[in-house]
Amino acid sequence: MTAARTSRFYVTTTIPYVNARPHLGFALELVQADVLARHHRRRGEPVRFLSGTDDNSLKNVLAAEAEGIPVQDLVDRNAAAFAALDAPLALSLDDFIRTSRDPRHRAGVERLWLRCAEAGDLYREHYEGLYCVGCEQFYTPDDLVGGRCAEHGTEPRAVAEENWFFRLSRHTGALRALIEDGRLRIEPAARRNEVLALLARGLRDFSVSRSQTRARGWGIPVPGDPEQVIYVWWDALGNYVTSLGYGGPDGDGGAAYDRWWAGDGRRVHLVGKGVLRFHAVYWPAMLLSAGLPLPTDILVHDYLTVEGRKISKSSGTTVDPEELAAEHGTDAVRWWLLREVPRVGDADFTRERLVARADADLAGGLGNLVHRVVTMVHRFRDGVVPAAEGPGEPGTESVLAACQEAPDAVAAALHDVDFRRAAAAVWRIVDEANRCIDETRPWELARAERRQRSACAGHRLDAVLAALVHACRTLAGELEPFLPDAAALIARRCAPCPDGRLPSPAPLFPHSTHRDAAATPGREGGWW
Repeated sequence: MTAARTSRFYVTTTIPYVNARPHLGFALELVQADVLARHHRRRGEPVRFLSGTDDNSLKNVLAAEAEGIPVQDLVDRNAAAFAALDAPLALSLDDFIRTSRDPRHRAGVERLWLRCAEAGDLYREHYEGLYCVGCEQFYTPDDLVGGRCAEHGTEPRAVAEENWFFRLSRHTGALRALIEDGRLRIEPAARRNEVLALLARGLRDFSVSRSQTRARGWGIPVPGDPEQVIYVWWDALGNYVTSLGYGGPDGDGGAAYDRWWAGDGRRVHLVGKGVLRFHAVYWPAMLLSAGLPLPTDILVHDYLTVEGRKISKSSGTTVDPEELAAEHGTDAVRWWLLREVPRVGDADFTRERLVARADADLAGGLGNLVHRVVTMVHRFRDGVVPAAEGPGEPGTESVLAACQEAPDAVAAALHDVDFRRAAAAVWRIVDEANRCIDETRPWELARAERRQRSACAGHRLDAVLAALVHACRTLAGELEPFLPDAAALIARRCAPCPDGRLPSPAPLFPHSTHRDAAATPGREGGWW
């Protein structure tokens, strides 16, 4: 059942550290967020799509020290690589924030800090603990697996210092109530249960600052305490509201903040499973303390792996999405991420799987279909699409039904955060259209029309061609959130020129392994 429409849709990705170039794991999150943004725009909803970079991290400082260059130089270089993913991934971003450069950010982070201080939720205390630089987080021995961080497989460092702490424990009951009654929606259900189990064990207050010495002087100073730097996660989480002008000249509000955060509508965070605690516990608690609205949805994806190992900048297990798109094309990269990655569970990436999926689906399925249909319209009707009359020719019922059912099926799948199911709902049109061609055999209808001068055969051929062109045009619309470049190309191929004829047929996609494998007309107008 299609989810009810809302007035506004604000969708964000996490903002990654910029200690290295971007990898395919973050591209997954960008593409998923882009699909949601495009889908809701197609439904006529106002949409804002935000991404950015987390510049104020100790990991960035250590990476700069390893290269022997200033931190700002490293951050600027790598942040530019993240911003440059816009084109190779065909993203429809509305905003991109950098926490070390954007003038909106610091004022908003400071304002959020002061609001929590006014609520009595910040206090300073000496602390000794085990700190994982990779996670930028303190752990207790019980949190570790064999003495190592479960996320990075490294031994945390022993750290002793005096920091500011946030009274997270004060907000346990409120968080549980928000999650249990659905006001804070966490999907999939397994991740919701994970957070509820964490709350049931009890929350500990957490450190929200670092000494200037350990931070190497990098980051936003604590208001009123310049010897301390605001903890990178507190800093980074604030971007979801600082990008909207929170804490700016208008104080707590501003037009963008009022429209996208304080007003009606959905506030959606897409996050990886490794940062679930920060987004589903720490961030909502900070907002509760500050008296600000909470996100409405936290949508969690699992990891991409290479040979079973998590894709990670710090581990060196990485795939560059910009290089991948340059080699195989934007559509191939987006389609693999959407068609192959399950709603629950990690997905293992190989170039061979990407090529196989692109060849089978894009070149062989979608590209072949559009090429066949446009070629038949030219061959049998001089490029003019016949008008559809009546309910349709026998053999076209399934493809017409698939076209009619696709919008609701896609909307329901995306509401459930199941991108693979949504892609499959669109692909049903491709499968049914190709099956329609095989069953109705338009070239035989054309031959009967010519040889027998049969008006009946001509009417049947018109109905089949009209149904097939309708399927291709429906695909152009329904594919737009998933493959915007391919969707635009299909729309152009299926739109009449000024003379009323479709453009001349041409292959839609190159075949990755057999570049000459585009559909070829047979002697009687069939294809083999």
